[in-house]
Amino acid sequence: MEIVGTPSKMIKRRVPAILNTVNLADKHASFPNEISGGEQQRVALARALANNPSVIIADEPTGNIDPQMSLEIMNLLIKINKLGKTVIVVTHEQSLVDYYKQRTIRIQDGMIVEDRPSAASLAAAEETAGGAQNEEEV
Repeated sequence: MEIVGTPSKMIKRRVPAILNTVNLADKHASFPNEISGGEQQRVALARALANNPSVIIADEPTGNIDPQMSLEIMNLLIKINKLGKTVIVVTHEQSLVDYYKQRTIRIQDGMIVEDRPSAASLAAAEETAGGAQNEEEV
């Protein structure tokens, strides 16, 4: 944050808030060798959030961590998305893709082979279509 010219007052206010967002407030004084792999992943997300970007790209964020920590990282990315950030996750873990039911774009050999809407988008579309049908019946 200092590199991009953020005033120190703002840094002192923003860093604790970001650490709280990624559930690392209690690790503020820890060194990298004192935290777990999952915590290191969360530090990477905190760094990504530091300058308040509109888009976060997470390339294999669950690589090299255990399944429970993978869920925690993905839940954190969902939380960040709900805070208004666009989150793009690149993964080979089909089970995570299936579990979270978010918009999924599948790429094979450099080509988009599938663009599946999120479960929420599908539900909203069905609700809208159902409302239109009910209006016609009246």
